[in-house]
Amino acid sequence: MRPSTYLTYHGYIENHIKPQLGKIPLNDLTTLHLQQFYKKLLAEGRVERIEAQKQPKGLSVKTVRNIHQIISSALKLAVEQRLIAHNPADGCALPKAERKEMQTLPVEQLTSFLREAKDSGVFALYYIDLTTGLRRGELLGLKWSDIDLEKGDLRVQRQIGRINSKIIEMPLKTKNAYRTLPLSADAIDVLMQQRRKTGNSEWVFPSPTGGPMSPDSVLHMLHRVLKRAGLPKVRFHDLRHTFATLALQNGVDVKTVSGMLGHFSAGFTLDTYAHVTTSAKREAAKTMGNILSGAV
Repeated sequence: MRPSTYLTYHGYIENHIKPQLGKIPLNDLTTLHLQQFYKKLLAEGRVERIEAQKQPKGLSVKTVRNIHQIISSALKLAVEQRLIAHNPADGCALPKAERKEMQTLPVEQLTSFLREAKDSGVFALYYIDLTTGLRRGELLGLKWSDIDLEKGDLRVQRQIGRINSKIIEMPLKTKNAYRTLPLSADAIDVLMQQRRKTGNSEWVFPSPTGGPMSPDSVLHMLHRVLKRAGLPKVRFHDLRHTFATLALQNGVDVKTVSGMLGHFSAGFTLDTYAHVTTSAKREAAKTMGNILSGAV
C-alpha cells in the first residue's frame, strides 16, 4: 500500500470508523449497524473543523464507499481467521456513485476571475494552477526548492493533505504524479513576485503562520473570488479541467496533456476529455472538407 493511501485509510478509521463502530463487539456487528452508519455519514459525517463550517455536513458518496471497502476488507479477514461466521458488510446496499459533471471557466470568464483574484491578493495561487493543471494538494505542496526560475521548470514532489485535523505533507498517489512541468515566461514573472511576498517561508503558497495552506481555505477563497467576480461556483478541481480543456482546444496533443496532468495513461486523459477531442475532430473534418471541397 502506498504511504499516501495508508494515511488516507488511517484518517477514515480514526475520524469515522472507530468513533461510530469501535464500541460494538465484533460478533454483535450487523448489516443494519453498517447501513445506519453509512446513512449517518452521508447526512452528517464531515469532521467538525473551522474550515468546514459552511460546507455540506455529509460525506460524499465516494468517501462512504471507500470507508465501506475498508470495513469489508477487515471483516473478510475476520471471517478467514474464524473470528466471525460471516461478513455483515456483504449484505450492505451502497449509495450509487454519481459522476460529478465537469465544469470549466470559459476563456471569456477567465479575465474577470483573474482580475478579482488579483484584487483579493490570491492571483499567483490560481494563475499557477491554471497554467499547470496541478491538483489542489500538489499546488499547496510546492516548495521553493521545487522551482527553478532560471530553467523555467516546476517539480511536483509532494501533496498537502489533512489527517486527524492536522495539515501534513504526503507522498503523491502514483508514480506518474511525480513530474516536472515547464513554466511560461508569464508564470515565471508571477512566481518571482510571489517569492518576494513569501519572505523566508519554504512554501510557495504559505499560510499566514508560514506553514502550508489548508486545502479547505483555498477552496473557500476560490468561491469568494468567483462570487465577487459574478461567476458561477465551480470546484477547485474544475480549474484543472479548465487547464486541460484549453490546452486540448488549442492544439496540445493528448499525450502531452496527460503527462502534465500526471495521469497514468493518455487513454485515461482521452476518456476524461472525450467531449473536447470529439469537438476537435469535428473541426478538423470540417477544415479538411473546406480545403478539399474544390477537388470534388
